[in-house]
Amino acid sequence: MTVIVVTDTSSRLPAELRARWSIREVPLHILLDSADLRDGVDEVPDDIYKRHATTAAATPAELCAAYRRALADSGGDGVVAVHISSGLSGIYRAAELTAAELGTAVRVIDSKSSAMGTGFVALAAARAAADGADLDTVASAAGAAVGRTHAFIVVHRLDNLRRSGRIGGAKAWLGTALALKPLLRVDDGQLVLAQRVRTARGAITAMVDQVCEVVGERPAALAVHHVVNPDGANDVVAALAQRLPACKPAIIAPMGPVLALHVGAGAVAVCLQLAE
Repeated sequence: MTVIVVTDTSSRLPAELRARWSIREVPLHILLDSADLRDGVDEVPDDIYKRHATTAAATPAELCAAYRRALADSGGDGVVAVHISSGLSGIYRAAELTAAELGTAVRVIDSKSSAMGTGFVALAAARAAADGADLDTVASAAGAAVGRTHAFIVVHRLDNLRRSGRIGGAKAWLGTALALKPLLRVDDGQLVLAQRVRTARGAITAMVDQVCEVVGERPAALAVHHVVNPDGANDVVAALAQRLPACKPAIIAPMGPVLALHVGAGAVAVCLQLAE
């Protein structure tokens, strides 16, 4: 048998990649009025980013059930669970507590990222597992991938960010910014301000510039996410393809309802993982 990798639905891994690499996922939750909706399981309104909804981590019971099934299916080889940054969600702490109850055969990795930033870390672990690596090696592959992963995002409105509370270094100016289009980055698991830009187009250009600066001439895996802004995402993909010829074409995927609630309509993000 092989080590099995588990992640959560914030990773935005396309279904074909999850299937190819046998990656399992547990749902995050959206609390809307009196309903508790499971991301990726229950039907979520398309305009959820406009609603006064909140998000919640997977429950301990869900995590425990997912880890137990994966551990059994691994034939005892073990489980590596890769989750959204502990600075952005409570799922990592819940996962640690759950894993402690199940023993050392379940390892939990803080991706210190989100969306495909988390997905790329899970993929690194899954590739090691597919190569027949043991639990320690698979966990080490995931841990090493964390340091090679970067994420940037441009948001068009500040309302969702204010409500979400998941802002680190940008919090001080959110209350006074008016027409600014902030470029944010994930820094050591926290969402922080990278640059203040006057226009959405300027912010997108600045994001592409920063991504290209990080990547340089090295190969890297790229993913572009958006919230009801496919044209903006396609523009970013085209710009990256032109400027980063050493990289394969970027994965394009919607940001998903959980993350959309925090960043709002129009947002465009880039996640990247540098090659080893």
